Amino acid sequence: MSTKEVRKKLRIEDILNNNVWDVDYEAHIIVDTSKCAKCEYKPCVRLCPAECYTMVDDKVLFSYEGCLECGTCRIVCPEEAITWRYPPSGRGIHFRFS
Repeated sequence: MSTKEVRKKLRIEDILNNNVWDVDYEAHIIVDTSKCAKCEYKPCVRLCPAECYTMVDDKVLFSYEGCLECGTCRIVCPEEAITWRYPPSGRGIHFRFS
């Protein structure tokens, strides 16, 4: 065996499973679905790294519980339909690095 350590490449799902979420009962992201209906491309569905946005019957469905708090959705939304803020102190994601 060489002096270099052999490391197994982890899938993003495996890495995210190391994290811990302390989910607040109140959502830290509010989505105005009436504005989403006007959006042709729905970039939040394609670009959210945690896949918190999904399409159900041609409507955007949002679930904040798995949010990585990166703010991508707020930045990419062309309709400004997303009101985003950090969860209250101590809540939200707690990153665990392996």
